[in-house]
Amino acid sequence: MEIIEIRWHGRGGQGAITAAKIVASAAFKSGYPGVVMAPTFGTERRGAPIFTSLKLSKEKIRDLSPIVTPDMVVVLDQMLLAEADVTNGLKPGGLFVLNTTDSPDAYKEIDACVATVDITSIAVEAGLPKGVVNSGIIGAFVKASGLVDIDLAAEFIEKEFAGKKPENNVKAAMIAYDRTLIGGK
Repeated sequence: MEIIEIRWHGRGGQGAITAAKIVASAAFKSGYPGVVMAPTFGTERRGAPIFTSLKLSKEKIRDLSPIVTPDMVVVLDQMLLAEADVTNGLKPGGLFVLNTTDSPDAYKEIDACVATVDITSIAVEAGLPKGVVNSGIIGAFVKASGLVDIDLAAEFIEKEFAGKKPENNVKAAMIAYDRTLIGGK
Protein backbone atom coordinates (compact mmCIF):
# COMPACT_ATOMS: atom_id res chain seq x y z
CA MET A 1 0.00 0.00 0.00
CA GLU A 2 1.36 3.41 -0.97
CA ILE A 3 1.05 6.06 1.72
CA ILE A 4 1.93 9.69 1.01
CA GLU A 5 3.37 11.18 4.19
CA ILE A 6 3.25 14.96 4.66
CA ARG A 7 4.68 16.75 7.69
CA TRP A 8 3.51 20.32 8.37
CA HIS A 9 5.66 22.67 10.47
CA GLY A 10 4.52 25.97 11.90
CA ARG A 11 4.17 27.91 15.09
CA GLY A 12 1.35 27.66 17.59
CA GLY A 13 -1.40 29.96 16.33
CA GLN A 14 -0.32 29.99 12.66
CA GLY A 15 -2.82 27.35 11.63
CA ALA A 16 -0.59 24.48 10.45
CA ILE A 17 -3.06 21.99 11.91
CA THR A 18 -6.01 23.74 10.24
CA ALA A 19 -4.15 23.80 6.90
CA ALA A 20 -3.43 20.07 7.12
CA LYS A 21 -7.08 19.42 8.04
CA ILE A 22 -8.31 21.34 4.99
CA VAL A 23 -5.92 19.43 2.70
CA ALA A 24 -7.04 16.16 4.33
CA SER A 25 -10.69 16.95 3.57
CA ALA A 26 -9.93 17.92 -0.03
CA ALA A 27 -7.78 14.79 -0.50
CA PHE A 28 -10.57 12.58 0.86
CA LYS A 29 -13.02 14.08 -1.61
CA SER A 30 -10.38 13.68 -4.37
CA GLY A 31 -10.27 9.91 -3.97
CA TYR A 32 -7.98 9.25 -1.02
CA PRO A 33 -10.20 7.23 1.35
CA GLY A 34 -7.21 6.62 3.59
CA VAL A 35 -6.63 9.90 5.43
CA VAL A 36 -4.96 10.13 8.83
CA MET A 37 -4.02 13.37 10.53
CA ALA A 38 -2.04 13.20 13.76
CA PRO A 39 -1.21 16.53 15.40
CA THR A 40 1.78 16.45 17.72
CA PHE A 41 1.42 18.57 20.82
CA GLY A 42 4.18 19.25 23.29
CA THR A 43 4.21 22.32 25.45
CA GLU A 44 2.28 24.08 22.72
CA ARG A 45 1.82 27.78 23.11
CA ARG A 46 1.34 30.63 20.68
CA GLY A 47 4.58 31.09 18.73
CA ALA A 48 6.20 27.80 19.75
CA PRO A 49 7.26 25.40 16.97
CA ILE A 50 4.68 22.67 16.31
CA PHE A 51 4.14 20.02 13.65
CA THR A 52 1.40 17.78 12.45
CA SER A 53 1.42 14.63 10.36
CA LEU A 54 -0.90 13.95 7.43
CA LYS A 55 -0.99 10.59 5.67
CA LEU A 56 -2.91 9.94 2.46
CA SER A 57 -3.60 6.64 0.72
CA LYS A 58 -5.98 5.06 -1.76
CA GLU A 59 -6.59 2.39 0.93
CA LYS A 60 -7.42 2.48 4.64
CA ILE A 61 -4.48 3.51 6.83
CA ARG A 62 -3.96 1.71 10.12
CA ASP A 63 -0.66 3.36 11.15
CA LEU A 64 -1.43 6.38 13.33
CA SER A 65 2.16 7.15 14.35
CA PRO A 66 3.83 10.50 13.68
CA ILE A 67 5.76 10.77 10.42
CA VAL A 68 9.50 10.14 10.62
CA THR A 69 10.43 9.97 6.92
CA PRO A 70 8.03 12.27 5.08
CA ASP A 71 7.58 12.40 1.34
CA MET A 72 6.72 16.09 1.70
CA VAL A 73 7.43 18.82 4.23
CA VAL A 74 5.45 22.07 4.43
CA VAL A 75 6.86 24.98 6.48
CA LEU A 76 4.68 27.98 7.35
CA ASP A 77 7.52 30.10 8.80
CA GLN A 78 11.02 30.21 7.27
CA MET A 79 12.48 31.19 10.67
CA LEU A 80 11.82 27.59 11.75
CA LEU A 81 14.73 26.53 9.54
CA ALA A 82 17.09 28.05 12.14
CA GLU A 83 15.17 26.67 15.13
CA ALA A 84 14.23 23.12 14.20
CA ASP A 85 15.46 20.47 11.78
CA VAL A 86 12.31 20.62 9.67
CA THR A 87 13.89 18.66 6.81
CA ASN A 88 14.89 15.79 9.13
CA GLY A 89 13.92 12.51 7.49
CA LEU A 90 12.66 14.11 4.25
CA LYS A 91 13.00 11.44 1.60
CA PRO A 92 15.60 12.25 -1.08
CA GLY A 93 13.82 13.82 -4.04
CA GLY A 94 10.76 14.60 -1.91
CA LEU A 95 8.89 17.90 -1.84
CA PHE A 96 9.74 20.88 0.39
CA VAL A 97 7.23 23.78 0.46
CA LEU A 98 8.34 26.96 2.24
CA ASN A 99 6.85 30.36 3.05
CA THR A 100 9.77 32.65 2.21
CA THR A 101 10.79 35.61 0.08
CA ASP A 102 13.66 33.52 -1.31
CA SER A 103 13.62 31.62 -4.58
CA PRO A 104 13.93 27.82 -4.63
CA ASP A 105 17.59 28.24 -5.70
CA ALA A 106 18.42 29.51 -2.19
CA TYR A 107 17.77 26.00 -0.86
CA LYS A 108 19.96 23.87 -3.14
CA GLU A 109 21.35 22.01 -0.10
CA ILE A 110 17.96 20.37 0.40
CA ASP A 111 17.73 17.15 -1.59
CA ALA A 112 14.16 17.78 -2.72
CA CYS A 113 11.96 19.62 -5.14
CA VAL A 114 11.69 23.01 -3.43
CA ALA A 115 8.65 25.26 -3.77
CA THR A 116 8.72 28.77 -2.36
CA VAL A 117 6.32 31.69 -2.14
CA ASP A 118 5.99 34.78 0.07
CA ILE A 119 2.77 33.81 1.84
CA THR A 120 3.27 36.43 4.56
CA SER A 121 2.94 39.30 2.05
CA ILE A 122 0.21 37.53 0.09
CA ALA A 123 -1.94 37.19 3.21
CA VAL A 124 -1.85 40.94 3.79
CA GLU A 125 -2.52 41.58 0.08
CA ALA A 126 -5.57 39.28 0.32
CA GLY A 127 -6.94 41.27 3.25
CA LEU A 128 -5.97 38.91 6.07
CA PRO A 129 -4.26 39.98 9.29
CA LYS A 130 -0.45 39.88 9.19
CA GLY A 131 0.79 36.43 10.08
CA VAL A 132 -2.27 34.49 8.91
CA VAL A 133 -0.52 32.15 6.50
CA ASN A 134 -2.38 28.84 6.65
CA SER A 135 -4.77 29.39 3.74
CA GLY A 136 -1.95 30.72 1.55
CA ILE A 137 0.31 27.76 2.27
CA ILE A 138 -2.50 25.48 1.08
CA GLY A 139 -2.38 27.16 -2.33
CA ALA A 140 1.39 26.69 -2.50
CA PHE A 141 1.13 23.06 -1.42
CA VAL A 142 -1.61 22.28 -3.95
CA LYS A 143 0.45 23.84 -6.77
CA ALA A 144 3.66 22.03 -5.82
CA SER A 145 2.20 18.62 -4.98
CA GLY A 146 -0.57 18.28 -7.56
CA LEU A 147 -2.44 16.03 -5.12
CA VAL A 148 -5.72 17.96 -5.13
CA ASP A 149 -7.37 20.50 -7.38
CA ILE A 150 -7.07 24.15 -6.31
CA ASP A 151 -10.82 24.74 -6.77
CA LEU A 152 -11.63 21.83 -4.46
CA ALA A 153 -9.11 23.12 -1.89
CA ALA A 154 -10.75 26.56 -2.17
CA GLU A 155 -14.14 24.99 -1.48
CA PHE A 156 -12.85 23.48 1.78
CA ILE A 157 -11.05 26.71 2.75
CA GLU A 158 -14.35 28.54 2.31
CA LYS A 159 -16.15 26.00 4.53
CA GLU A 160 -13.47 26.08 7.21
CA PHE A 161 -13.41 29.88 7.42
CA ALA A 162 -17.17 30.48 7.12
CA GLY A 163 -17.82 33.63 9.12
CA LYS A 164 -14.08 34.46 9.23
CA LYS A 165 -13.41 36.21 5.91
CA PRO A 166 -13.69 33.06 3.74
CA GLU A 167 -13.29 35.07 0.52
CA ASN A 168 -10.01 36.59 1.78
CA ASN A 169 -8.69 33.16 2.74
CA VAL A 170 -9.59 31.72 -0.67
CA LYS A 171 -7.98 34.75 -2.34
CA ALA A 172 -4.75 34.15 -0.38
CA ALA A 173 -4.69 30.50 -1.49
CA MET A 174 -5.33 31.42 -5.14
CA ILE A 175 -2.65 34.12 -5.21
CA ALA A 176 -0.16 31.77 -3.55
CA TYR A 177 -1.04 29.04 -6.05
CA ASP A 178 -0.29 31.42 -8.93
CA ARG A 179 2.96 32.76 -7.46
CA THR A 180 4.54 29.56 -6.16
CA LEU A 181 7.99 28.97 -7.65
CA ILE A 182 9.09 25.36 -8.05
CA GLY A 183 12.68 24.28 -8.49
CA GLY A 184 15.14 21.67 -7.35
CA LYS A 185 15.42 18.01 -8.01
